[in-house]
Amino acid sequence: MFETKAYSGSREKDYELLVKQLDALLTGEEDEISHLANASALLNQFLDDVNWVGFYLHKEEELILGPFQGLPACVRIKIGKGVCGTAVAENKTQLVADVHQFPGHIACDAASQSEIVVPIVVNGKSYGVLDIDSPSKNRFDETDQKYLEKFIEVLVKHLTK
Repeated sequence: MFETKAYSGSREKDYELLVKQLDALLTGEEDEISHLANASALLNQFLDDVNWVGFYLHKEEELILGPFQGLPACVRIKIGKGVCGTAVAENKTQLVADVHQFPGHIACDAASQSEIVVPIVVNGKSYGVLDIDSPSKNRFDETDQKYLEKFIEVLVKHLTK
């Protein structure tokens, strides 16, 4: 049904294809955990130079580890703490070139050097975050941010059915 795809266009075209693939992958299924698991697997396959891709879900005033690809991770993160908690508190994507320069960074994987965290809002309420780590500094840029935010928009469409 699904096979590894070699992306060969520009980064923008590759990201556009990725977003379409996510929509097709999630269509016809209603289970949220399945959506999150497949979304993290799809991103992990698509992105290069990453060591963790996954979700934290907003429950009872903290973030709880959800489906992911990578090494075992921190299970609970307080809202406002670390990059993930800050993304929720500010309801704003956090694009961090060097995690060691981010005040209060939570080091779940010592290999992580840069990070991008996109908040997920469903029906006006915080649902959680998409968190992606890289072992390289300056891995993520505005193009990644733009298309990962679009990726989350498609995901949210399937979470609200």
